[in-house]
Amino acid sequence: MSENNQATTSPKAPAAKFGGKGINVGIVIAAIVTVAGIALWGVQLTGGLVQTGMRNLDSWGLYITSFMFFVGLSAGGLIISSVPRAFGMKGFGGISKVAVWTSICCTVLAVAFVVIDLGQPLRLWELFAYSNLGSPLMWDIAVISIYLILSVVYLWATLRAEAGKVSERALRVVSVVALVCAVLVHSVTAWIFGLQQAHEFWHTALLAPWFVSSALVCGTALVLVAVIALRRAGYMELEQANVVRMVKMLGAFVLVDLYFFGCDLLTSAFPGGSGAEVVDMLVSGPLAPFFWAEIVLCAFAAVVAFVPSLRRNGLIAAASAAAILAIFCKRVQLLVGGFQMPNLDYAGPMTPMTVTDATGTLANAYQGMVYWPTPIEFGIALGVIGLGALVLLLGLKYLPLKPAENPR
Repeated sequence: MSENNQATTSPKAPAAKFGGKGINVGIVIAAIVTVAGIALWGVQLTGGLVQTGMRNLDSWGLYITSFMFFVGLSAGGLIISSVPRAFGMKGFGGISKVAVWTSICCTVLAVAFVVIDLGQPLRLWELFAYSNLGSPLMWDIAVISIYLILSVVYLWATLRAEAGKVSERALRVVSVVALVCAVLVHSVTAWIFGLQQAHEFWHTALLAPWFVSSALVCGTALVLVAVIALRRAGYMELEQANVVRMVKMLGAFVLVDLYFFGCDLLTSAFPGGSGAEVVDMLVSGPLAPFFWAEIVLCAFAAVVAFVPSLRRNGLIAAASAAAILAIFCKRVQLLVGGFQMPNLDYAGPMTPMTVTDATGTLANAYQGMVYWPTPIEFGIALGVIGLGALVLLLGLKYLPLKPAENPR
């Protein structure tokens, strides 16, 4: 049977099945994980960030890595929903509202990780009271705030358009603005790193398009996982042709992302280039497990996307999960790699307050990974993810996110 003619039907009485015991159990579990994370955050607030693996010479860690990662995840839903409307193209079978809701949830998680990384929530006030508008950090805060508000407005406008209260032209305008903001939020986040000349791995003009391409990969993959799971749970019906279109798009995004990565590595590793040390760090150094994991996972996702006989829902979900994990590995390489090569010849005394491994010389400290999260960081991060799952499930249960009868 042709892949374009395969229509996947949902189980009978989908609403009763999805809205019953299963989702309630999920909400309870997510709430418990969230509360546990909040409790651990309270411990961190009382004891300080010294309880984490972050130090003076590697001042960002799992929290900012997760921030970058979830900002990227948030893009896919909004882009998949807004691009067809913005350019008058055929959509993906009415998944728009679910896609935008996943985007909103991921943006909330990204903001939560920033708050946790500040050390004290009251420092949010200091960001605005003593802000430096010439700093890319403030640009990022501004554009993420606008991005979150626009995502909510876009979801509201979509719901009102289905009710006949908002015109198609107005919805298209909101789609264009949301699409532009989605690209801006990732570009500005990239500039936070790319404009820091002191870090060899970060200082490249390619970082902004690299961020956007990675966001397209993991965001599209997240929407695919959500759609396949919701269809299996009976929440929505969607033709297999639409799923196939999305997975083909995922494969294209994966190849573009690998292309950007390859360009950066080739430029750095070429004889006479200044970044040979960066390539060695990724290919055979402390970050090699993350580098090769990314390559293998992306290759697997691309093979599934472009081999018709492999485009079965189970493999599509596995390929999407692999793509998401690959981009997380890439985020780890980016953040830790920026600190992995010391940029100070005389960094001062070696103490547990300055570097994670202070048992030897500065050279000893940088032989392995300069940073690894502590258990409390893993626990707090899991709690934030639990919060995202809680918000996602509550939205699926109580908001009118199911596709309309005649989706565009």
